[in-house]
Amino acid sequence: MRFRHKAAAGLATLVLPMAGLVALTGPASAAADAASTATATFTKTSDWGTGFGGSWTVKNTGSAAISSWTVEWDFPSDTKVTSAWDATVTNSGNHWTAKNVGWNGSIAPGASVSFGFNGSGPGSPSGCKLNGGSCDGGPSVPGDNPPSAPGAPTASGVTDTSVKLSWSAATDDKGVKNYDVLRDGKKVATVTTTSYTDSGLTAGTDYSYSVQARDTADQTGPVSGSVAVHTTGGGGTTPPPTGDKVKLGYFTEWGIYGRNYNVKNLVTSGSAAKITHINYAFGNVTGGKCAIGDSYADYDKAFTADQSVSGAADTWDQPLRGNFNQLRELKAKYPNIKILWSFGGWTWSGGFGDAAKNPAAFAQSCYDLVHDPRWADVFDGIDIDWEYPNDCGLTCDTSGPDAFKNLMAALRAKFGKELVTAATTADGSDGGKIDHTDYAGASQYVDWYNVMTYDFFGAWDAKGPTAPHSPLTSYSGIPKAGFNTADALAKFKAKGVPAKKLLIGIGFYGRGWTGVTQDAPGGTATGAAPGTYEAGIEDYKVLKTSCPVTGTVAGTAYAHCGSNWWSYDTPSTIKSKMAWANSQGLGGAFFWEFSGDTSDGELVNALSSGLS
Repeated sequence: MRFRHKAAAGLATLVLPMAGLVALTGPASAAADAASTATATFTKTSDWGTGFGGSWTVKNTGSAAISSWTVEWDFPSDTKVTSAWDATVTNSGNHWTAKNVGWNGSIAPGASVSFGFNGSGPGSPSGCKLNGGSCDGGPSVPGDNPPSAPGAPTASGVTDTSVKLSWSAATDDKGVKNYDVLRDGKKVATVTTTSYTDSGLTAGTDYSYSVQARDTADQTGPVSGSVAVHTTGGGGTTPPPTGDKVKLGYFTEWGIYGRNYNVKNLVTSGSAAKITHINYAFGNVTGGKCAIGDSYADYDKAFTADQSVSGAADTWDQPLRGNFNQLRELKAKYPNIKILWSFGGWTWSGGFGDAAKNPAAFAQSCYDLVHDPRWADVFDGIDIDWEYPNDCGLTCDTSGPDAFKNLMAALRAKFGKELVTAATTADGSDGGKIDHTDYAGASQYVDWYNVMTYDFFGAWDAKGPTAPHSPLTSYSGIPKAGFNTADALAKFKAKGVPAKKLLIGIGFYGRGWTGVTQDAPGGTATGAAPGTYEAGIEDYKVLKTSCPVTGTVAGTAYAHCGSNWWSYDTPSTIKSKMAWANSQGLGGAFFWEFSGDTSDGELVNALSSGLS
């Protein structure tokens, strides 16, 4: 898809957990500071892809003045401070230290000071310490190490409403006092033994459990790995079965920024009850491996109670935040939904060439990332969005016609019975992209293909001719033969791809030109029509009222308003396309992407109700 790119991050605030505790204050200041407590919080103030702006705020929450302060944290090896102000910032490897300057060391009770910096790289700070203690103002004992991580819990005796958890003990130099039991990242109990029975659960619901040890000084250690639990029974608010057709939507990691579209919106719109699968977009492909796309959006961002699926605000010390935790909470409410992590997309497909050189190593890296203990229960498989194997997209690939098949074979071998899917071109022209790759040979390894039957035409051809970007069929005057849904899917089937492994694609957006005088398709233009986020593109939820439908062509709506000309799908055209998909024996449908729909999910409803 032409506009699958990362958007710049917006504002983000988190309080960081404590790490090992080492006293940093000198004898003179230590006595004064011992009577006070303080917190240090980090805020990402901006993000421009290759770098970001950050700010730390130190607040005195105690009753005595603080005479000086030192904040420490760790960055991943690919992230650094490039400049700073209002503090002296130094580093030793990946460990960073910020000390007050002369004029802002003293902090009165209830007051706070801040310092800022610019950074490079994608990472986020971790292991925060303030004057040698915890950044959340909690207890600390200099020279006393926190406990180790307990073993990941195991589950037994699962019923409709309860589960018994057991885990191996943590170790500590002064002794372990007790354990916090975390359900879906929130503490539900503190126990002195290495087992706990959690009750009062909902039947037929997914949960995730982990544990964390506390030592005799009440210091907490790292969180254990997690175990996924699905309670028996069902009923209640669990959505009814949705049939055997795939009804899949893409959720973009960057949608939580400027678009302010969170996982919770899937619930409030009613869309979550009408889909079967979600593709989370995107993970990166770099150095021949799968990699995190946006760590802050994926697992760092703290959601407030009103933004959260569960209705509970994220806390600074929960082991998983961000979109991943919100997807976990969504699955707890809608256990029928399966979630795949999609890698690549328009921007990051250039990395697949290196991946194809060693498919087994690539598959292993993807498996390890998808199954990271922090979020292993969130995902049900992997989706590959290579645009395009042995052809050109944003970059050109020359891996050969067998590269895609070999890559998918390696992923299937590694992921076993988990879902393995791929997004594909819809170029049905003679000698086009479908012909350049062995999609038929690869189809034996995938559960289905998401055939991107949209973006056939758009304002990258600035002068036109105007044409619907997602025609279902050919029509008189279509700018390029084979650039339509019916021809693309017919070509896949003719090559041997089973119809049930083909999903029709729907765009929840329109593409448009400006400088157009002609209502009907085929008119000339002067360039791309203005759009909210990008010229030539606009969400359906905007277009339905800003530029209402003028007519339809080849199963897709078009609209001419003023000098602008747009094409987009509506509930009516989507239902017609779903009826066509049913008649072709297709496996279902998918769409790009949730945030383009109305607040009540009218496009998702049309797609879901139209499939049978």
